Amino acid sequence: MAAKSASKEKTRCGWAGTFTSAADDYYLHYHDTEWGVPVHDDQQQFEFLILEGAQAGLSWSTILKKREGYRRVFQNFDPAKLARWTDAKLEKALLDPGIVRNRLKVYGVRKNAQAFLKVVEEFGTFDKYIWGFVDGSPVQNKWKTMKQVPATSPVSDALSKDLKKRGFTFVGSTIVYAHMQATGMVNDHTVDCFRYKQLGGK
Repeated sequence: MAAKSASKEKTRCGWAGTFTSAADDYYLHYHDTEWGVPVHDDQQQFEFLILEGAQAGLSWSTILKKREGYRRVFQNFDPAKLARWTDAKLEKALLDPGIVRNRLKVYGVRKNAQAFLKVVEEFGTFDKYIWGFVDGSPVQNKWKTMKQVPATSPVSDALSKDLKKRGFTFVGSTIVYAHMQATGMVNDHTVDCFRYKQLGGK
């Protein structure tokens, strides 16, 4: 994903950057165009699930800058293809500087792809499964400051527990809540952010 310039006059969530580094431009573009937008495409859901897991212990800017590397290495996040990967392919991926070369996380991609396909087989789509945890509609929060935004929620606790039971890895409640934020299951833009109302906040 190429970083794109954005208007500096708009009020945004505090984490979106202060225009002091190249990383801020990635944050801005991501914040303004993706974060909190409801995702109903299964492959895109899988991409975010893998990227959020890859972020564990790292900054989101690190993952954003490597996003195209992840898409290239992991066949554009096609779970059907990744579920069939051999150990040899995973070992080759570990040599690629385009991704975070953490063995557990890389092997977790195959494990999660296999678990993902089982969910699709059971529910028809992953979308139907995961959005069921919020009754099919984004949770509209009303945070005034970023300090109020939680790291987990009762829903992310329940979803995390269910994902683990289904064989997923790197799906702790904090990672799952970040996934919910990214895919628009919750609108956690602060009320003064220009994106808040655009995404249904009132």
